[in-house]
Amino acid sequence: MAGFRNGRGRDNRPPQQQPQQAPYGYNAAPPPHPQQQWPQQAPQGGGGHGEPEYFGDPYAAQQQHQQHYAANTPGHTQMFSVNEDPYGAGATYQGGAAPAPTGPRLPWKALLSGIVLRPAPTFLQMRDHAVWGPALTVTFLYGLLAIFGFDKARDEAINATLSTAIPYVLMTGVGFVLAGLILGAVTHTLARQLGGDGTWQPTVGLSMLIMSITDAPRLLFALFLGGENGLVQVLGWITWLAAGALFTAMVSRSHDLPWPKALGASAIQLVALLSLIKLGTL
Repeated sequence: MAGFRNGRGRDNRPPQQQPQQAPYGYNAAPPPHPQQQWPQQAPQGGGGHGEPEYFGDPYAAQQQHQQHYAANTPGHTQMFSVNEDPYGAGATYQGGAAPAPTGPRLPWKALLSGIVLRPAPTFLQMRDHAVWGPALTVTFLYGLLAIFGFDKARDEAINATLSTAIPYVLMTGVGFVLAGLILGAVTHTLARQLGGDGTWQPTVGLSMLIMSITDAPRLLFALFLGGENGLVQVLGWITWLAAGALFTAMVSRSHDLPWPKALGASAIQLVALLSLIKLGTL
């Protein structure tokens, strides 16, 4: 009793709860741990304190699933976009596509004078313009007069009756038009095979004009002096060389070719003209 009154036999500190021992043969239960809390999500670009960077938001997958589900439910159809061309806006190839004309179409007077006085700029300006009207008209008129530049053909036309001479002269004019069309088409085809990019209508039309205009001086003297005259023959060679220079310049400007290839494309037409109308012989 004395010990109890003096405080001996009891602890003055508040009693602490002692863990209970499990009976023999059973494992003791682990002590309780404090409640685990999720660390706050770190800002983008880095992990939060106490959390590795490869740990993502534990609610991100759930939110993504909910958005995907909501986007495909009735009334929430997901919008799809058509992707642009991954290779960019590529240019579409067009056969025979040529650069835009450098100027407006020339009237027929400026065209005819330009071929003689300003050939290079005239051919460049008319490279994409058809010239069928002047080409057919000038070539037909040239063919009507060309028959009188050949001695034998002129004698036959003069000695024939009027009813016979007129169809003969008209057929000669049509024949020269057809020959000009065929030879111009051959020149255009050769120019394209050599890498040219011009169109066929300006090439054929301009070639017909060159054929007719360059032979006009020889034809003018042949009407009075005859095709066998020496001056007419010299003029024939000179005008043929001038035709070669104009053909080369025209093909070079119309098809954007260097002059050796342009001359090569005109070679067949030059040889044909040389054999048909050279020096007043048919």
